[in-house]
Amino acid sequence: PGVRVGPGATGLPGTLGPTGTATPGGTATGPVVGPAIPGRPADALSGWAQQVSATTGIPLVAVQAYGYAELVLAQTQRSCQLSWTTLAAIGYVESAHGSANNATLRPDGVAAPEILGAPLDGQGGRSRIVDTDQGQLDHDRVYDKALGPMQFIPSTWQEIGADADNDGVKNPHDIDDAALAAGRYLCKGGRNMTIPGDWWGAILSYNDVRRYAQDVFDKADEYGRLSGT
Repeated sequence: PGVRVGPGATGLPGTLGPTGTATPGGTATGPVVGPAIPGRPADALSGWAQQVSATTGIPLVAVQAYGYAELVLAQTQRSCQLSWTTLAAIGYVESAHGSANNATLRPDGVAAPEILGAPLDGQGGRSRIVDTDQGQLDHDRVYDKALGPMQFIPSTWQEIGADADNDGVKNPHDIDDAALAAGRYLCKGGRNMTIPGDWWGAILSYNDVRRYAQDVFDKADEYGRLSGT
């Protein structure tokens, strides 16, 4: 089990500190880029990703997406210092890395069939969000549905969607695009993800449920320990 942190405590998923609580840092074995190859940019991380996939059980294509997003953000939003383990934990909690609803991740990173959440109609504890995209992304003209491996609401995707694989399309069902967009979302507002308050605030902005944030923390902590990150 990962380190458990109560609502009033601070802490971060990552390496275990001297008190046994999670502390920032521990990125010595972060994503490593191999030789440049044509096609999907995240494929350049295949060597590193194969090792991480073997120790964590995360599908290879997903590890590449999370690691590539970390590298892009390290260049474009350096002060954020987001680790791939946090993105991987969100990907696990949201869709089991693109495998929810009997989907699978294709080699190009696209989840097929498309992963769509239940209508956000205010029922069963769900939020109520009336359609924002005329059904273009979620095929529902009445209510919004969360989309893809990282479960974006259409209006959020329209704001922050990314094209991480350089195919000219911002596709919420592509884990490359979705992982980078999720990273951008978490880094909004000048957050520094090595600061506990910023980390917890970012996760709760993604889904404002304490149990959700704790689940993400525990999984990120687990991935960090299993991978030596």
